[in-house]
Amino acid sequence: MKISELSDRSGLTIQTIKFYIREGLLPKGTATGATRAEYDERHLERLRLVRALREVGDLPVAAIRRIVAAVDDEDVGMHRLFGITQYAIGPHVDPPDQDPAAPEDLAAQWRAARRDVDALIGELGWRVTERAPARDLLAQTFVALRRLGFPITLADLLPYTRAATAVAEHEIGAVAADAPRTRAVHAMLVSTVLYEQVLTALHRLAQEDASARRFGEDDPGAGN
Repeated sequence: MKISELSDRSGLTIQTIKFYIREGLLPKGTATGATRAEYDERHLERLRLVRALREVGDLPVAAIRRIVAAVDDEDVGMHRLFGITQYAIGPHVDPPDQDPAAPEDLAAQWRAARRDVDALIGELGWRVTERAPARDLLAQTFVALRRLGFPITLADLLPYTRAATAVAEHEIGAVAADAPRTRAVHAMLVSTVLYEQVLTALHRLAQEDASARRFGEDDPGAGN
């Protein structure tokens, strides 16, 4: 297909497609003349991935370049490919203990929370690298909970760890071992970004239902 058809089918402008080619996010087409090239379904699939990484993942060009380079490198295993994608998505937390301007009490609380996160992951037997951004996100949440007067216990966390394990095993289990690498990254992006929103929404709906069953049927939205 010509670049005009690629533009029509991808929903991206020709200028954007050319920009992605210049930035190394999309391979060049097969030259058919001095100023013309042909593209195929692989280019369309790559554009769909890049668009999703930009619009859903809100990733910068440099991060997308690392992901598509890993997609193209068959020596990068699927687990590492997933990790590169998930770590690029974040969220990225700035640890207070690495900020010289942060109050010492906050830095100390952070270090204690991070030790607790590390201990929790060890207790669960989860195979997670030290660089996982979610470690810092969980530590940040632990600090906030303790500042609000809510202690953290393993018993409190067990329902969440069980739910997280079930969801993760469902998501990873849905990816075929021989799935196309681009499609696998697309699936990781969707599950990490969009289905986390589904999980949040379902959690809040379930809370309202549980409250109604326990405390009564008053309309919680009345008067808002």
